[in-house]
Amino acid sequence: MEKNEVEELRDRVQCAAVLEQAEFAIDQKQSTRKAIKYRRGDDIVIVIHEGRGWFDPLSDAKGDVFSLVEHLKGIPFVEVLDHVASLVGFAPKEPVWTRRSREREPDLGIPDRWRVRCSPWRNSMTWRYLLDERGLPEAVIRAAIQQDRLRAGPRGSMWAAHVDDDGAVTGWEERGPEWRGFASGGAKILFRLGPIGAIRLCVTEAAIDAMSLAAIEELRSDSLYLSTGGGWAPATEAAIRALVARPNVQLVAATDNNAQGEVYAGRIEAIAVAANCGYERLAPAHEDWNDDLRAMKKEEEERRGEKETGLPHARRPRQG
Repeated sequence: MEKNEVEELRDRVQCAAVLEQAEFAIDQKQSTRKAIKYRRGDDIVIVIHEGRGWFDPLSDAKGDVFSLVEHLKGIPFVEVLDHVASLVGFAPKEPVWTRRSREREPDLGIPDRWRVRCSPWRNSMTWRYLLDERGLPEAVIRAAIQQDRLRAGPRGSMWAAHVDDDGAVTGWEERGPEWRGFASGGAKILFRLGPIGAIRLCVTEAAIDAMSLAAIEELRSDSLYLSTGGGWAPATEAAIRALVARPNVQLVAATDNNAQGEVYAGRIEAIAVAANCGYERLAPAHEDWNDDLRAMKKEEEERRGEKETGLPHARRPRQG
């Protein structure tokens, strides 16, 4: 096959087609428009670059559609070409996005786009989303607002700021009833909630989880709750290394209770070992900390309901 034919084949077959044919399924909850997560059991592949690229978050594997086939099947390149050619014309399923494109001025930069948005206010759509759907208590929502970490996004969504070592906003995680993503043109570093000088550093994978863990622990005064935004950028690792360079620090891997969370926990532990600081693996009982928080809230509501109504008592039948 000529080089131009190989290039044409690369353009005509998306990575999604390979994954769907290999019985991977889209994880809609964990996907964004720019990074679609596919799962097959414990195997995970993230498709990027509008279907032309991919990477494995559990390893360093990444590449184009050809390397994806090689990664999944372990076959020679000649057979890879044949397999990809067999998928020409195959139309993979598209994720169902229920939110329209974000409405913003395209010429505004990250600082200006953040500045012009309002903080969530009591009973706003964003406030209700965080309080009712995510189960976050008012104390945590107010703490995040006081530290200028939250903004009210479009259609009831939440923006949670990532900041650099100087506190400048570099981007934000976007979460809402109908949307999940990261600021277009922004950079993932760390979402930070808590005292800047805290010696206990809890690293989670999402701002919602960082705030959920803060709620579960009732905003411990010695703890800084962090989020990597579901990624592991070089800037994120550099920021964590800068934080653990201080004396008497304990680094806590509070990542998800799944395979990807364990991979991230391993990277966090490696940073702790290199810095010669304390380390702890703190895993949620469910898949993530927000699941734990909502389960706790549900149990509390059930107990409260039992106290208010009382439980029916068993009665012995009257003796005749």
